[in-house]
Amino acid sequence: MRNLPPLTMLRVFEEVAHHRSFNRAADALNVTQGAVSRQIKQLEEYLGISLFLRTPRGLTLTEAGSALAPHLGEAFDQMERALQAVRVPNLRQRLRILAPPTWGTRWLSPRLRSFLKRYPDISLSITNQQGDDSAGELDCRIRFGLEQAPHCHSELLVMERHIAVASPELFDGEQPPELHDHPLLHILHEGKRLRVWENWLEAVGRSDVDAASGIEFSTLDQVIHTALAGGGLAVIDRQMIERELASGSLLPITPVEVIGPYGYWLDIASDKLGLSKVERFQHWLNVERNP
Repeated sequence: MRNLPPLTMLRVFEEVAHHRSFNRAADALNVTQGAVSRQIKQLEEYLGISLFLRTPRGLTLTEAGSALAPHLGEAFDQMERALQAVRVPNLRQRLRILAPPTWGTRWLSPRLRSFLKRYPDISLSITNQQGDDSAGELDCRIRFGLEQAPHCHSELLVMERHIAVASPELFDGEQPPELHDHPLLHILHEGKRLRVWENWLEAVGRSDVDAASGIEFSTLDQVIHTALAGGGLAVIDRQMIERELASGSLLPITPVEVIGPYGYWLDIASDKLGLSKVERFQHWLNVERNP
């Protein structure tokens, strides 16, 4: 029987040795700094030696820690190679994502070719509805919201960037349409109207327009299609209408842009962190939003 400490303890040491920081290692492992500190203390007690020195410049490895770190790195590399060697060839991993329908259609879909080309061994399952019996099957979710989600890894992907737009047919030459002459189009979120018009009108200093008037829709796509048809004026996240702005089928009424307060967040349950398919999707999202 092998006389080894728990692998979690060794994995934490490898991460701290790599980052030279308890804080950064905790972030990478999605645990608290206290948990990292306890794992390191237990490993040092098991070995009977100190592995790190705390100096004014930060954390440094002791001589013993410097000797141990590369061997552990090689051991984990060998374990990974051994697992890959016995893994069924060409076995496709299925990545299950919960995402808002408009984000999935207008942001994700045009970029999927890039993801599939980079990771051909991953199959995608993208849905906008979650049943109680399927929550455990999800690998991650994209969420439209105001703040981080509790009890999971939650990172902001992008904030909304709202502009007021209209169909070119509502413009008089280069003169934008008058706000009083056309219906204001509104989007509902969880049954409540988002205050995008109120925020935009405040930003442009227009107190003479009734932001409560207009037409409500349950999806952003309905708002976009109505605006395209000249059925009203809309305040929309410009990242959701990149194609329409590029083609000129929707035109900004003014250059004013309002950031937030809502954004799109990537939420990953703790038991899904570290899965290669999730890490690849997470990395790809970061590359795509910061090209």
